[in-house]
Amino acid sequence: MSKTYYIETFGCQMNEYDSEKICGLLNTEGYVEISQRDQADLIIFNTCLIRENAENKLYGKLGEVKKVKRLNPNTIIAVCGCIPQNQEIREKILTKYPFIDLVFGTNTYDQLPELLYDITQSQKKIIAIEENSDDLIEAIPKVRKFHHKGFVNIMYGCNNFCAYCVVPYTRGRERSRNRQDIIDEVTELANSGYKEITLLGQNVNSYGNDLQGSYFFPDLLRELNEISGLERIRYMTSHPKDVNDDFIAAIKDCNKVCNHIHLPVQSGSSKVLKEMNRKYTKEDYLAFVEKAKREIPNLSFSTDFIVGFPGETEEDFEETLALVRQVRFDAAFTFIYSVRPGTSAGKREDQIPDTIKHERFDRLLKTLYPIFESNNKACIGHDYTVLVDDVSKNKPDYLTGRTECHRLVHFKGDASLIGQVVKVHITKARTWYMEGNLI
Repeated sequence: MSKTYYIETFGCQMNEYDSEKICGLLNTEGYVEISQRDQADLIIFNTCLIRENAENKLYGKLGEVKKVKRLNPNTIIAVCGCIPQNQEIREKILTKYPFIDLVFGTNTYDQLPELLYDITQSQKKIIAIEENSDDLIEAIPKVRKFHHKGFVNIMYGCNNFCAYCVVPYTRGRERSRNRQDIIDEVTELANSGYKEITLLGQNVNSYGNDLQGSYFFPDLLRELNEISGLERIRYMTSHPKDVNDDFIAAIKDCNKVCNHIHLPVQSGSSKVLKEMNRKYTKEDYLAFVEKAKREIPNLSFSTDFIVGFPGETEEDFEETLALVRQVRFDAAFTFIYSVRPGTSAGKREDQIPDTIKHERFDRLLKTLYPIFESNNKACIGHDYTVLVDDVSKNKPDYLTGRTECHRLVHFKGDASLIGQVVKVHITKARTWYMEGNLI
């Protein structure tokens, strides 16, 4: 009988993409994925270290599978991803949860079949961590989560060293994939019926900077725009310090590049941004947004905020709220600052008390939510193209999908439309989604 595996992924789209590769490798080795975690021969947790909450979730999951391991000692428990790349936390986990069989990092996914073989032969714990790697392993098989939209990694790592972030330490320095490898992967997806691709990177706008050539992210967008069968191109994440006029021109000129930019601002205070080592000011950010909206009609912006960064004053936070009111974002990921191991911000003595961080966080949400709802209500009475993703979880006779500007839409329709691009007339709007009728 085939061996079975269960995988749970924490964190960003990059981790989701990595899990697709893990599944592809396992399937090639004859493993079968199942949804019943406690019945699997192999249990994998693909982890995230960006937020403390994701780290705590892992501890909870490991506590749950301790019983599984006790009842079936042959079950292999594996932890991979960003958390194992941090030596301090890795040692903490291995001490607290000694039943873990395999730990591997972000640079050793391709070794998984060999690592599993070694475990079955030696019956010993294996730790496979590479601190730095310049190698980009291509041709790893993938099991795509969807059949109509897919992730495509265009680069790995980060050179920015933001004061609060561990990514340069867990994923290494920036390495751009070969242009032709990206084009070949997207072409293969388009030929297989995929309508939408999302280009992934810690900072997609710095694509090509390490290749010592004259081919950069806008050039890649323009070339991918010519691929037949592809209908939508998205990308995450952009860094405000690397956006420029050519980036705006590429979005404007390419009919398949979606009119949506996820551009994390983190704070509305130039003082805080400097202390975060973000390398742009509030004024820089606002100038780009204003120019992009002027050049591209109906352009949508989403963002990230960190509340309670060390040293943040009430005046700094009020500047964040003022920026929210000025830009009028369509969506935002909001986070309360948490100390991350090895970061410069984590060593600061002017940490903000939790009570103040939570109070400011609540005020940020109360400022954002009415703007989200107002932006959605402005769409009532208009028609939008929607890529149908799935059946609605709450209404079985409804479908759900997103507009080009990434707004979520629910509408009545048949499941046969999943994966198709349809037109929907918007009739209702809420904070998080819109409703409409299929045209």
